[in-house]
Amino acid sequence: MIKRDIKTELKNLYNPTAKFPVNVDVPSFNFLMFDGIGDPTISESFQSGIEALFSLSYTIKFMVRNDIGIDYGVMPLEGLWWMQNDAIFNVAQRDKWQWTLMIMQPEYVTFDVINKAIKKLMTKKPSEYLLKLKFCEYSEGEAMQIMHIGPFADEGPNIVKIHDEILKSGHQLCGKHHEIYLSDFRKTAPDKLKTVLRQPYR
Repeated sequence: MIKRDIKTELKNLYNPTAKFPVNVDVPSFNFLMFDGIGDPTISESFQSGIEALFSLSYTIKFMVRNDIGIDYGVMPLEGLWWMQNDAIFNVAQRDKWQWTLMIMQPEYVTFDVINKAIKKLMTKKPSEYLLKLKFCEYSEGEAMQIMHIGPFADEGPNIVKIHDEILKSGHQLCGKHHEIYLSDFRKTAPDKLKTVLRQPYR
């Protein structure tokens, strides 16, 4: 049995310092994704999408372990956040937020593996949200990121640090605001949450 800790292998992407923004070059990865819109604190689809992503990711993990002999840890939940028509992101207009929830999948996870896993889950615990997931490659390239420790509502100053660092270096922000949730925010106290904040640039 081969064991992998992908998050540790990609430590520069998943464990930045909380002291200052750092530059990273993010390669393309494959993700299971779920798209939605609206306030995540009251959105049924937001919670159901998270459950579908983790349910499928863990089913895939055990299939890969049993069929291929590779045991790996399921990657953390990630989120892309933006507003329609490239509007400036407004924290007060939660009902207009657009988001993509996603979990990265290792290179040996294919469409065939995913389809088999969905069929297996649908026979045990049917969910319409499993059928709404997509499997896509996502590429960011150069980006600036920082570790945020604490409530989501306090992310503002760290986001400003990232943006300022990008602009000071003569670059422009591009792409979507990206968050990586290293803590399970459904179970962790807000002041102990660890979240990677990332912003691509060109």
